[in-house]
Amino acid sequence: MADDIVETRGRYRHFLAIPTRWMDNDNYGHVNNVTYYSYFDTVVNEFLINQGGLDIHDGQVVGLVVETMCRYRKPLSFPEVIDAGLRVGKLGNSSVRCEIAIFRRGDDDAAASGHFVHVWVDRATNKPTPIPPRVRAALERLSVQT
Repeated sequence: MADDIVETRGRYRHFLAIPTRWMDNDNYGHVNNVTYYSYFDTVVNEFLINQGGLDIHDGQVVGLVVETMCRYRKPLSFPEVIDAGLRVGKLGNSSVRCEIAIFRRGDDDAAASGHFVHVWVDRATNKPTPIPPRVRAALERLSVQT
């Protein structure tokens, strides 16, 4: 994601509605910056579990976050329902860059955008391993790679 690009809904392929919570607000009356990472984590893992069949409890392979970034553009606050958009910017053999944008309901421009990079590892050895086929197939559907 380039620094000067304002992310819009049309650039994302999967959406999840997430209600803000009272505890998400900080003393300034808006959603605290660290909470956006929780929204990112929620949309990514909801997709991986429901679409990719990720077994977070007993699976032999897990995705570990090795890099994160978030760019804040507009404040959000409780009580709002936000739409978290998800796409895949880069899909490698054992890693994926999930790109996320947070939208206020009814807004086309993102309130925040960023990414998570996951590296897939064997749960027992913690060594990189190929992304499981079902997870890979789900991620390919969100890919915007050229």
